Amino acid sequence: MSIEPTIRRATSEEAEACHEVLWASVTDLGARHGTPLDGTAADWWASGEPVHRFLAAYAAEWWVAVEPDGSLVGYARSIERGGLFELTEFFIVPTAQSRGVGRALIERAFPVGRGDVRSIIATTDVRALTRYYGAGTAVRFPILTLVGAPETAGIADHLTPDRIDLGSEVDRHALREIDRWVLEYPRGDDELSWLSKDREGYLYRRNGEAIGFAFVGKRGSGPIAALDPADLPDILLHVETRARALGLERIDFEVPAPNEVATRHLLSRGFRLDPWVNLLMSDRPFGRFDRLIAFGPPLFL
Repeated sequence: MSIEPTIRRATSEEAEACHEVLWASVTDLGARHGTPLDGTAADWWASGEPVHRFLAAYAAEWWVAVEPDGSLVGYARSIERGGLFELTEFFIVPTAQSRGVGRALIERAFPVGRGDVRSIIATTDVRALTRYYGAGTAVRFPILTLVGAPETAGIADHLTPDRIDLGSEVDRHALREIDRWVLEYPRGDDELSWLSKDREGYLYRRNGEAIGFAFVGKRGSGPIAALDPADLPDILLHVETRARALGLERIDFEVPAPNEVATRHLLSRGFRLDPWVNLLMSDRPFGRFDRLIAFGPPLFL
């Protein structure tokens, strides 16, 4: 008689082990779907360690499945931003799937009834999608990855990019208000502080009024948001210019499908649609996703 894995809360020391589960699960899905992914688990950890350390430190829930021999075979983690409750990760190694592990993990990490809105950036794995529908969420739209080589570009004279100063209450207030208008749930000071350490942050102003923000760094782009979608092309030109200045040969943007302005702009710049597509799921509609580009890599909004 086989002994089922133990489900327990994770510890901070298990961040890298969880990442290895993510890598095994995602690369297996890519191979099965004909969209193979490059890089070893170590390669992915080298670029993704900061975000996984952040999620480990600020997780609302983080649970793991452990075999009797001590090997970690699955995990699920969520974060909470005010009333927005996001399942950031839910991964099980291929050899441990279909054993009831997924149900046990998701019930603990993404409990029904928690949060004003519950959301997930999901892969297209049908087994996971079945769980997510069972957890009360539904697919709202795809999230497209647009990939390209950044080039130096101009920015409109009427728009001023200013580096974000988190010591300034004016800047923090502007970020919160843009987030509240676009996403409905502003990011907290801890998340903004981490973002500003991991990548450059800019507030974009017109006639002194903040109309958008963007984050870009060597490890990824986003989040990017604008009060008016019409301002996204100019913001993206500046982000592309900064990516080029930072020495990036490639930049990815995680663009919600309703954001047609950003999608058409990036395609006109020579960016291409990556075959890998994610899905935004939630228990109810929320936000104005026609003016948002999500955090990349696509773990949370």
